[in-house]
Amino acid sequence: MFAKVAEERSFAAAAKAMGVSVATVSRAVTRLEERLGGRLFNRTSRRLALTDYGQTLAERAAKIYADAEQAEDFARETSSRPRGLVKLAAPLSFGTRWVAPILPEFFRQYPDIAIELHLTDAHTDLIGDGFDAALRIAVMEDSSLVARLIAPVSRFVVAAPAYIARYGRPQHPNDLAKHRCLSYANRARSDVWRFTHRKSGKECLITPSGPLRGTSVEALLPTVLEGLAITELPEFIATQYFPAKALEPILTDWFLPEGGLYFVTPTARSRPAKISALADFFIAKLTKAPWSADAAMDPKSRRRKS
Repeated sequence: MFAKVAEERSFAAAAKAMGVSVATVSRAVTRLEERLGGRLFNRTSRRLALTDYGQTLAERAAKIYADAEQAEDFARETSSRPRGLVKLAAPLSFGTRWVAPILPEFFRQYPDIAIELHLTDAHTDLIGDGFDAALRIAVMEDSSLVARLIAPVSRFVVAAPAYIARYGRPQHPNDLAKHRCLSYANRARSDVWRFTHRKSGKECLITPSGPLRGTSVEALLPTVLEGLAITELPEFIATQYFPAKALEPILTDWFLPEGGLYFVTPTARSRPAKISALADFFIAKLTKAPWSADAAMDPKSRRRKS
């Protein structure tokens, strides 16, 4: 404010230029004089002039003011134009198979945005860990976070043809008690598979038991593909193995709870342009679910909508 008054040679003109009251400018300059221990202006009812002391500071103050204006202009431009670093979290398997492959197209569209991509199946604390956004696959509960649904994600119980040939095909969820079922170690203490019959709506809860628990799909897949066990997989992974019949869906008259792929941010208020650009890109690329079971499975084995 001192710099603006020195430039305008008027408290009133400085106040008008800065959009504040004359009293606000006057008090600010007075506080500055008190802090510096010297008068900056000689004031009369008709004239305002810099003191010698004020003159020595005016040039530096003008530079500070110009730098502040430049920084503010840059901040406005940055918030309205997609640019800068985005710290993004995503599930390990989904990020590897479906996020990383489409990022080159994103970078071609937004060359001024950089992404720090953290792939993990562990739950991430967006606020505590300083993430700008996350892709989550879950049944979203009430939260202080802002979640936008991109696409639904079903789950399948699967087995390799070799497993079925050796151990038989389960006909009812209760049959799984006699089978080797792999589960996930990063869920609740007991991993429960909740089945609902497609026609009757009858529910059946099963606690899988087998030789391996893992923190990611990638840890379980080799054992399942070798025909040594059964597991449940998210749609975006399972359907990749259906066309070549490396894996087959079993218990298709039943379904597991459907989750969704969400773009999650700490808040929707004053969202930077870089976050909006990333959200819009993922929604455009992934809403149609390129991993869709209906696209991957043949008509005979295609699941019916619940």
